[in-house]
Amino acid sequence: MTSPEPIATSPSPSEDANLALDALGGSPLRFLNRELSWLAFNERVLEEAANAAHPVLERLRFLSISAANLDEFYTVRVAGLLAQVKAGVEQLSHDGRTPARQLERINERAAVLMAEQQQIWRTLRAEMREARLSVVEPEELTATDREWLEDHFLEAVFPLLTPIAADPAHPFPFLPNLGFALVLRFVRRGNGTPLTALLPLPNQLPRFARLPGDEVRFLSLEYEVELFLDRLFPGYEKVGQGQFRILRDSDIEIEEEAEDLVRHFELAIKRRRRGGVIRLKVNAAMPQELMEFVARELGFDESAVPRVDGILGLADTSQLIVDDRLDLQFPRYQPRYPERVQESGGKVFSAIRKKDFIVHHPYESFRTVVDFLEQAATDPNVVAIKQTLYRVGNDSPIVAALIEAAEGGKSVTALVELKARFDEATNLRWARDLERAGVHVVYGFVALKTHAKVSLVVRREDGALKSYVHFATGNYHPATARVYTDLSLFSADPELGCDAARVFNYMTGTAVPERLKKLVISPHGIRAEIVRRIEAEIEHARAGRPAAIWAKINALVDPQVIDALYRGSQAGVEIDLVVRGICCLRPGIPGFSDRIRVRSIVGRFLEHARIVCFGDGHGLPAEEARVFISSADWMPRNFDRRVEVLVPVENPTVHRQILDEIFAANLRDEAQSWISDADGTYTRIATDGFSCHQYFMTNPSLSGRGKSAEARVAAAKSRSGVGGRG
Repeated sequence: MTSPEPIATSPSPSEDANLALDALGGSPLRFLNRELSWLAFNERVLEEAANAAHPVLERLRFLSISAANLDEFYTVRVAGLLAQVKAGVEQLSHDGRTPARQLERINERAAVLMAEQQQIWRTLRAEMREARLSVVEPEELTATDREWLEDHFLEAVFPLLTPIAADPAHPFPFLPNLGFALVLRFVRRGNGTPLTALLPLPNQLPRFARLPGDEVRFLSLEYEVELFLDRLFPGYEKVGQGQFRILRDSDIEIEEEAEDLVRHFELAIKRRRRGGVIRLKVNAAMPQELMEFVARELGFDESAVPRVDGILGLADTSQLIVDDRLDLQFPRYQPRYPERVQESGGKVFSAIRKKDFIVHHPYESFRTVVDFLEQAATDPNVVAIKQTLYRVGNDSPIVAALIEAAEGGKSVTALVELKARFDEATNLRWARDLERAGVHVVYGFVALKTHAKVSLVVRREDGALKSYVHFATGNYHPATARVYTDLSLFSADPELGCDAARVFNYMTGTAVPERLKKLVISPHGIRAEIVRRIEAEIEHARAGRPAAIWAKINALVDPQVIDALYRGSQAGVEIDLVVRGICCLRPGIPGFSDRIRVRSIVGRFLEHARIVCFGDGHGLPAEEARVFISSADWMPRNFDRRVEVLVPVENPTVHRQILDEIFAANLRDEAQSWISDADGTYTRIATDGFSCHQYFMTNPSLSGRGKSAEARVAAAKSRSGVGGRG
């Protein structure tokens, strides 16, 4: 295989590259900046939009995702830094930057990123046109198109528009977060009276109108509106126009003294709509006087307003991914249903009783999780269900099952996390529905987010109570389970069941469990457990035994864990990290972190599973290794400000699946992997070669297979080079 020229993305300026080994021990230079590392991740997402190996509409999807990611980054992370600057906060980040210095670097990098997004959009638009899917310009419209558009405008757009004159009687209108508007300059026909006006384009309107005809053609909303401005401003002639878009501070502050958390969130969600404007972008063609007017009204220094040479709101381009052009998308994939459950007649509890198993989403169906709860809801022997709900979506079969169970007389407890960012309103609605059905709804802690993914079902069997548990690395969300790679562990282990009950008692009663048999929870021990096991690997290395750590997480930020990993490298521990997004650790520094390797996998599916494996004196992979799955990334917020769960994997088949199958494929991946250097530069391995996503789509998992198939599957994996312990 011939690899293409490496592609590199780097969040680090030359000032970060002077890594003198003797100065790193206690220096901020041993950390990469969190925000810049996130931008580097989003650059990797954007690179997928330029990856010619993907169908054109999938490349468009990556472009849209990168744009939406950047919007959220500004509304949350950048908004927080701006607030610190305004408050005069000079506290340094872990890498030694002030908030003001971080903002400076972020805006520099974001400007380059936005320019690259627009260039890729122009390229994709041209390729889409060649494939007979076009976003047309007004001059390309036929008379028939214009006739259809006039009817469409009057029926579907005009009723939602509110033109606003800019004069003392009409204050500058409120625009919500992601608000998009036209600013217009007119003169009155006949007397030349000038008029400056604003025309907000509501978020409720689709950004693109699909034109009639056999070929797929779209016209953007802003162009459609411009065609019929005379219907909104009769008697006026347009002499200037521009487009602008705003982002607002979208974080929600939690008041620890809040007496009624539900009421507090209802008000906070309303306040968020009016969060301060933290970002203003205008189109490149906007006349200077109109740009100055908008900037002045929104309180911006005009020199800080970026002009965008292209389309504003690139995230909206996802609306162009139409179902009738499946030929321009990835082939549809149907997740497998675990054969182990099928062999048990579709009865999930019967399958769990026989043997623990793990479901690997999205390659295996989330339907297994839904069936677990739906069968519990209708099973006369089930007496209680306890469930955490963080993000579940707008149409949740999980919530429906809990409601059915409660209405059927079962004891049902739901821990609904109101602080799940941007899902607060949805979770409030679900909480009310659950309460009306008789579910005991609790909201956890004011100062902590409950991020753990746990389900506990208690069933009466042979005159005694038996617990069945489900632990997951991802949310109980059927839509994201089709695109996020996650793990779902089902078990009837009595000790795990007992621990799960104690964790629920902690979440409902707030008393910290004195002793858990197998689980470890945050904020009471996950960091300490990880550091303790890293130190144990260090002792193995010093004693001359094999020492190794494998971890797959979404973010690595925590300074204490990073420093422990550095110590491990220096002691001789071999460390392989698969970190999808933010990574503040510098790998590969001779004598300091040269035994640490960091890769990021970005591809068709969003890597989301959290796994950590310790060789425990046997190296990796090994039957004796200690393997855990978790809901927690390695960040201070997950260790200190969230309720999280770290779950040991002890069943031999599941253990083998995670080590020999999932991790082996991740470490072998070429087509979707980027390797990090010490300065935070990521270099792509290849755009072809072995793909772990493609492998999992075509190779059934080990623990989900029926008993008769396990030996055959294991042999096939060994022949493929994935699996088998050395």
